[in-house]
Amino acid sequence: MEVQQWWRVRFSFRNATILVCLFNVVTAIFLIQGFLATANTRNRLSAPNSNSDQLSYIKQSEEIRLAMLPLELIKRVREIEQEANTEPEKVQQKDIKQTAAVDLSKRLKDFRSLNDAASLKALEEWRKRKMERARQRQLEKNGTSSSQA
Repeated sequence: MEVQQWWRVRFSFRNATILVCLFNVVTAIFLIQGFLATANTRNRLSAPNSNSDQLSYIKQSEEIRLAMLPLELIKRVREIEQEANTEPEKVQQKDIKQTAAVDLSKRLKDFRSLNDAASLKALEEWRKRKMERARQRQLEKNGTSSSQA
């Protein structure tokens, strides 16, 4: 009976689970190391050839692309765009300035004419009031002079 108890304590579920987990971790480490080792050897064997091939392919494709560019046409298009952009700006600036000047002169003329009309009307009213006051004074003088006599 003592022997059976020793085995139970020694191989419990907890101990068995820990043992299986350790085995899985060790196996995973060996597998990862194997994959990394084969990947490194593949890269070492194929890297120099593929890199030089890829570089030469890239250089050739760049040369072909640059040879196909119509450089003179691109330069001429840029010149035309610059000419087109500079001329309308000058014309537009002149047009804007001219229209602003015409608009301002019209406003001033309108303001002067309104101002003149308003001032003439005010002047006419002032004259009428002045004449009325003068008549009032004249009547008062006449009335006081006739009452004194």
